[in-house]
Amino acid sequence: MIYKAYAKVNIFLKITAFRGNYHELVSRFMVVENLFDELEFRKKSRDAEFELEGDFGCPLESNTIFKAYIALIEEGYTKAKDFLQSYSLHVSKKIPSFAGLGGGSSDAATFLKMINKEASLGIDTDKLSYIGSKVGADVPFFVYSFKSANVSGIGEIVEEFKEESLDLELLTPKILCDTSKVYKEFRRDIHFDIDMADILKQMQSNEIVEKFTLVELNDLFKPAKRLYRDLEKYEKKGWFFSGSGSSFFRKK
Repeated sequence: MIYKAYAKVNIFLKITAFRGNYHELVSRFMVVENLFDELEFRKKSRDAEFELEGDFGCPLESNTIFKAYIALIEEGYTKAKDFLQSYSLHVSKKIPSFAGLGGGSSDAATFLKMINKEASLGIDTDKLSYIGSKVGADVPFFVYSFKSANVSGIGEIVEEFKEESLDLELLTPKILCDTSKVYKEFRRDIHFDIDMADILKQMQSNEIVEKFTLVELNDLFKPAKRLYRDLEKYEKKGWFFSGSGSSFFRKK
């Protein structure tokens, strides 16, 4: 069975506080229904504890899917290890990396849901979200499979937001934005607009993109642009910046 790991955009992203080295945020995540990776378990072709096939630009130990597997084992779900004695995971990548579209997080969450079902682990969604949060801040959103949600804290608070999904056009320049560097750059010019975040949480996404500009909606755009000057070429009316970049989106 093939599982789809969907991309997401951040309709808005406001940084509201610091929690140690982490950044607390309020953001609207929306699934992009026409962009997804495909994941499938297949019978193993070689002897390896964890066999992952796909076009990844990182070593296995840094891969979010492998990190999700390790998190499962650390939580005591050894049946996952037993299952993967016989099966490998194959991933067909369509979501660009370093693009603010959550591809790695979506893959990790989809793997957790897949193995939970296929290996009969019996983990409820909240627990699966907790395990996913150990892998990355965006993973819990994808675990819950909401089309749209307000995400807060450091990503662990996910509240479904009932609305129609937007028909979105994406543009991903060949600019690899390093998330950790963008957040670090944000700290050079700190501005928290908690009131704005509270207002945006209540609004429909369709209304948000009609009323506000890219800079107003994403606190990470300015620091990203300072680090990656070529982003200026794509700063146009009606286009918005997703996450820490480099993808832009607009409503069709």
